[in-house]
Amino acid sequence: MSSDPRVDGERPPERPVWLEPVVDGIDRIRADDLSRYVPPEGSEPRQAATLMLLGEGDAGPYLLLTERAHHMRSHPGQISFPGGALDPEDEGPVDAALREAREETGLDPAGVDVLGQLPELWLPPSNFAVTTVVAWWREESPVHAATPDEVHAVLRVPVATLLDPEHRVTTVHPLGRLGPGFVLGDELILWGFTAGVISRLFDFIGWTRPWDHTRTFEVQDWMLFGKDVPPDEIPEMPEPNTQFQEGPGR
Repeated sequence: MSSDPRVDGERPPERPVWLEPVVDGIDRIRADDLSRYVPPEGSEPRQAATLMLLGEGDAGPYLLLTERAHHMRSHPGQISFPGGALDPEDEGPVDAALREAREETGLDPAGVDVLGQLPELWLPPSNFAVTTVVAWWREESPVHAATPDEVHAVLRVPVATLLDPEHRVTTVHPLGRLGPGFVLGDELILWGFTAGVISRLFDFIGWTRPWDHTRTFEVQDWMLFGKDVPPDEIPEMPEPNTQFQEGPGR
């Protein structure tokens, strides 16, 4: 008998029903559904992994996210998945994502059930090839900003907040690029790679609610480079290399 809990439509009794669209979506989603970019053929990008960890609390399902330290030179204060570059001792993206989450938040990986991996995506400015590991937080453990030099705060963001149309915006990059965003509080904006993965996965599995794509938020230079340093020259992005469908709020 296969050890895959999804065989014959079964699921582990501890895994909630609301997770099933996510599990199904992981199996079917393609890079074309998630991003304009995958690593170019023949390239040698740096390998990285992030952890998209779903839990459930009194307010319902939520995502565990981190707020980057505000003094960082790159993307200070940005909301993101825990994650980072693969280390030589990592056996792959799952190892790296769990290790980084433990280092950044104190998460105990023993309480985490990995559901699967999203397709590898490419971040041209940093030349990272990023694999997002999607997981269920079966048994919660205490979390905190375990590496203050990198992490300002650890957040549990309700999925209901992310789906609320009043929290949705279209972000406008300094170079004019558009993308999905989420307003989580005063000067607390979820944008960039993490926002794109969340928004497009939710689109794919049918969770997204209609929202006003014309409501915009302009990403400021300091959100890329910090408030106390002169902005670097922002590199132009290459031509997209996937079949990603452009559109309002995408």
